[in-house]
Amino acid sequence: MRALTLARRELASTFDLPIATLVVAAFLALSGTYVFVLQPFFLVGRATVRPLFEFAPFLFTLFAPAITMRALAEERRSGTLEVLLAWPLSDWEVALGKFLAALGLLAVGVLLTLPYPITIAQLGDLDWGPVIGGYVGLLLLGGAYLALGLLVSACTSNQIVAFIGGFLLCFAVYLIGRTAGAAPPWLVPVVEGLSFERHFAQIARGVLDVRDVVFFLSVMLVGVGLTAEILGARRWR
Repeated sequence: MRALTLARRELASTFDLPIATLVVAAFLALSGTYVFVLQPFFLVGRATVRPLFEFAPFLFTLFAPAITMRALAEERRSGTLEVLLAWPLSDWEVALGKFLAALGLLAVGVLLTLPYPITIAQLGDLDWGPVIGGYVGLLLLGGAYLALGLLVSACTSNQIVAFIGGFLLCFAVYLIGRTAGAAPPWLVPVVEGLSFERHFAQIARGVLDVRDVVFFLSVMLVGVGLTAEILGARRWR
């Protein structure tokens, strides 16, 4: 599949840049600090990775735009986007390839947190069911945020603008689930249905509901699809 070929090329080139290492290192530092320092980890009296999964929805509002900010914005700024669009790739394949490359980098960051539960398991009886569900949820949640960040990156040629715009969009989505208490009763089901955090929390409890998985996959599909539409509009401009 040509999108996978593009994704592999993009991911390999990303690891040649210091920004990739910095972003992953910042993610690990912030998540590790929250889990082991800012939380009363040694006073709780039980082995749990729940703080990581509680912090991740907010952390991804920063981490995802940091990954996607240069995906298409830098291509537009440097003029290489026209070269890329001249390749025998459809707009959908370009958008999907960029998305998969970003998802690969996010997956690296997420998987590098595995020493957290492994360490905690040495200190107590850790229930691995929610842990596995939480990591599946992290990849789905992160993928949804990446799709939004990629969409913003396709709309500008400035990486800083792409990061700020991506963060604002992701943060707005993050806040949706937290407004349920203030919403009118008739609107609560809608707000809860659109809440990234609520769908993620279900999975992080070890309950893998098809509806939650479909929700995140749908967000990814819409985000990548709209990105492809923007690329198509630029191709024919």
